[in-house]
Amino acid sequence: MKLSLRPRAQPEVNLTSLIDVVLLLLIFFMVSTSFVKQSQIAIRLPEADSAAVVEEPADQIDIMITETGTYLINGRELINNRPETIRNALRKVSAGNSELPLTISADANAKHQHVVTAMDVAGRLGFTQISIATVNDPVE
Repeated sequence: MKLSLRPRAQPEVNLTSLIDVVLLLLIFFMVSTSFVKQSQIAIRLPEADSAAVVEEPADQIDIMITETGTYLINGRELINNRPETIRNALRKVSAGNSELPLTISADANAKHQHVVTAMDVAGRLGFTQISIATVNDPVE
């Protein structure tokens, strides 16, 4: 008895269905992706210039914020850092005149929230001339 060996068949991989699935996934992700442009706020940060010396007007309100979040208005410390206390102190110092220039200076390690709270209270009282103080770095 003579057995004959059949030639081995080469295995075939049918890629048609795989390509179809990949293309469908690609179309799905392209359609479901939203291309929304995030809204952006343009902020112009203050810069300190050592050449420009600004004369401070005689009537001005200074708000200083310490590292611990204590507020000082014209050098006088407030009893707490609640917005109502800041509002009452600003009303008393300004005597209702919201046209006075207001300067906010904060310690480098103070929380940003304390500065925003001071700006918010001043803005709600009608102050429009609000500036943020900067400190020049010592030149070596």
